[in-house]
Amino acid sequence: MSLFSMDDNEGNNEENQKLFIRGKVAAVFFESNDSFFKVLLVKIVETNISDWHEDEIVITGNFADISEETEYVFYGQLVEHPKYGKQFKADNYHSHVPTSRDGLIEYLSGDDFPGIGKRTAERMVDALGSNLIQDVLDNNDILDRAGLSDKQKRTVITTINKNNGMEQVIIGLNGYGFGSNLSTAIYNKYKDETLKVIEENPYKLVEDIDGVGFKKADDIAKQMGISADNPGRIRAGLLSALQILSVKNGDTYTQTGPILSETLKLLNNGNAENISGDDLSDQFLELAKSQKIVGEEDRVYLKNLYDDEWRIAEHINRIIKNPVTKKVNDKDLDSKIRLIEKKLNINYDDSQINALKQAMKSQMFLLTGGPGTGKTTIIKGIIYLYAYLNDFSLDINSYKDSEFPILLAAPTGRAAKRMQETTGIPASTIHRLLGLNGYDDSDEGTKDLEGGLLIVDEMSMVDTFLFKALVRAIPNQMKVILVGDKDQLPSVGPGQVFSDLLNSQRIDSMQLSTIYRQDSNSTIIPLAHNIQQGHLPADFKQKQADRSFIPCNANQMSSVIEQIVKKAKIKGFSASDIQVLSPMYRGQSGVDHLNEVIQEIMNPNNVDNQVDYRGIHYRLGDKVLQLVNSPEDNVFNGDIGQIVEIEHGKKSSQDKIKIAFDQSEVTYQRRDWIQITLAYCTTIHKAQGSEFKMVILPIVPQFTKMLKKNLLYTAITRASDALIMIGDYNSFETCVQSESDNRNTSLKERIQSLLNGEIKPAITNSEPTITKEVAKNTSSESSTAPNDDKTKENKTISSNTRTTGKQDYRLTTDMIRNNEIDPMIGMEGIKP
Repeated sequence: MSLFSMDDNEGNNEENQKLFIRGKVAAVFFESNDSFFKVLLVKIVETNISDWHEDEIVITGNFADISEETEYVFYGQLVEHPKYGKQFKADNYHSHVPTSRDGLIEYLSGDDFPGIGKRTAERMVDALGSNLIQDVLDNNDILDRAGLSDKQKRTVITTINKNNGMEQVIIGLNGYGFGSNLSTAIYNKYKDETLKVIEENPYKLVEDIDGVGFKKADDIAKQMGISADNPGRIRAGLLSALQILSVKNGDTYTQTGPILSETLKLLNNGNAENISGDDLSDQFLELAKSQKIVGEEDRVYLKNLYDDEWRIAEHINRIIKNPVTKKVNDKDLDSKIRLIEKKLNINYDDSQINALKQAMKSQMFLLTGGPGTGKTTIIKGIIYLYAYLNDFSLDINSYKDSEFPILLAAPTGRAAKRMQETTGIPASTIHRLLGLNGYDDSDEGTKDLEGGLLIVDEMSMVDTFLFKALVRAIPNQMKVILVGDKDQLPSVGPGQVFSDLLNSQRIDSMQLSTIYRQDSNSTIIPLAHNIQQGHLPADFKQKQADRSFIPCNANQMSSVIEQIVKKAKIKGFSASDIQVLSPMYRGQSGVDHLNEVIQEIMNPNNVDNQVDYRGIHYRLGDKVLQLVNSPEDNVFNGDIGQIVEIEHGKKSSQDKIKIAFDQSEVTYQRRDWIQITLAYCTTIHKAQGSEFKMVILPIVPQFTKMLKKNLLYTAITRASDALIMIGDYNSFETCVQSESDNRNTSLKERIQSLLNGEIKPAITNSEPTITKEVAKNTSSESSTAPNDDKTKENKTISSNTRTTGKQDYRLTTDMIRNNEIDPMIGMEGIKP
């Protein structure tokens, strides 16, 4: 498609339906250092936004080099920023290059084309015609007909490609159905070769670009007629299989059996010709050679997860070996603890005093414990003790934003809010603390943290990627306190970070076991500890002051929950007080159906204040859940808000929803509604880090594959005042007796290795990580999809540093030459 022959309002059907602004860039307010994101002030020449009557507008989006006083056409939506008001959020754009003779002459003789005067520009237009810019993009040699000098030719080619090349690529990517953010990531990788790379091998996107899945690449390839046994397709299938398994199981590595099984499902789906074992094994080997995957003994890793585990271990090693210079003794600690007890009107027992002392003496300290064991009390005590020992005030108003020496963070907005409420100190999400943009898996743009003490709560929710980004940003000599409940569900993303840190036994830690938060009528916390110990209490079925069990089957579930919610509403419980938690989305007892049931009770139908999207009715006052991180709006995955405004557009595509969250209000265009869902019922995973007055928990046999002890434990510990358990008693028993599956991770061993003084093994391109002989072993099994049996998982995959089964630690010149030796070895703690 030519950009430069279309009228301003023309384009593809998608762009005809979108709002657009044509205008000159008056100023670039903000330009990201590590992405294409920019904030522009634009003088409007023309727009189809009916309710915008000002001459200028702020436009945000991902753009290439933007020239001020140059005219562009932007496509997107008008949005309401919680702080800066209405803005235009562009998801595509292009330079508005004139196609008339006079317009082209003026453009080519402008400041962007030094050395090209008006007469030269006239000669170019007369020789090449009004479509000359598109023609030059297609074939530079066309300029030979314009009688230009070599220097002038270079100027024209360079400037036209700079001003218009990226827009051409983005238009092409949009034609394939890629969004603007993903288009930027793809362009960043391949630059001007982007469309050529896709045309030659769309599967390369799966290997190189996070967020491009196998199905997307496969659809493009089918349109191009690429064969099912194409090597690129097989490599993409293998990589996608590893990615699927890591997300599905939370593992950072797997074995060849499951990889082959998952790969063959992808590759043979809908294809008449099955992939041969030889082809599969050859491409397995190619991925190892190109370091897209890493083999170590019988384990296979995605390269990024392999690197992330090592980087976490390296940073922990760095942090622990660069301790705070100020030493503290027991006498000072005892004195300050007595002051804190008086200040907070509390008496610490011996275990709590030991926890406070150990936290102050350790560079990194892990604190774990179940509900009611005093984790929050210890966190608050650590804050005061650190302040008293370092002689600074806890009056945050006396500091500038960046000066306060204590940082508090949690994985979700709700957990951070609870942390702030219980401590009186500002807390934020980890993403916001680091400045993570939420669009990709790169942490290169994260800012280094400043301060003396970092406390992170709800650590069980933190996955491998997020923790790697966090420890990377922690400077030497910052004290780090990580707090969590090791018995809760692990993170949604790959890894079991908090568990691995504890199990490494190389980091100072303490487990709190004494229950403090308990009055004579409370039974929820003792129930949690019974479940933790592997049994239900004898009075489980008996009605208690704050909990009850109602037996019913899956078909009765909707009716029972309907009765409970109606009674709770009559008693004054609001939608924010009540939270139904279900392990799965589908079925009569699943999240989707129960949301409909509860919505009809808590927020009955009102046609004037309702919009529909993908089968969900959104109404004014509805309780909704954020499904993705959106740091620019200060909302994050798991945040719960309320719809406070519904704006009906002239067309349904122009409808908007405004949602009030704890920390901000966000306006969602219809295309953004995929980021939200109803929240009257959520999964147990989504409720982590939150607490509710009343929790209603349905558990039935249909959830069998999800029924684990940590799932039940996590669910009931969300309730503060009332817990109502519904369903099949035997299913609750199954939960308690089913130990959680231990994830396949190596972080514990990485930490132990480095803190024991060993070094990370090197991976080089000179030798394949996975041997040819092992890869060939896949041939005999590829014709029939392997199952997950351990007998088929345990194939031998050799590491180039462990072929003897034992690490050789002798220093050699080859090791130095191959960068296998850390240049800072032996320099821990030494400063310039």
